[in-house]
Amino acid sequence: MSKRKKERKAPMPAASAGLLRFFEEETEGVKVKPEVLVAAAIGLIVVVAISHLLF
Repeated sequence: MSKRKKERKAPMPAASAGLLRFFEEETEGVKVKPEVLVAAAIGLIVVVAISHLLF
């Protein structure tokens, strides 16, 4: 086999139909860590459950 045929590779996919480029873009707005969001949701569930029991 010649060197050229060994070096030839299949073309890369088009970045999953543009999804990779979508996530690379910076957006303005509030940025919250996922851990904080999960903790806030669990806290809200606890507050609602306690208020349901007390009232």
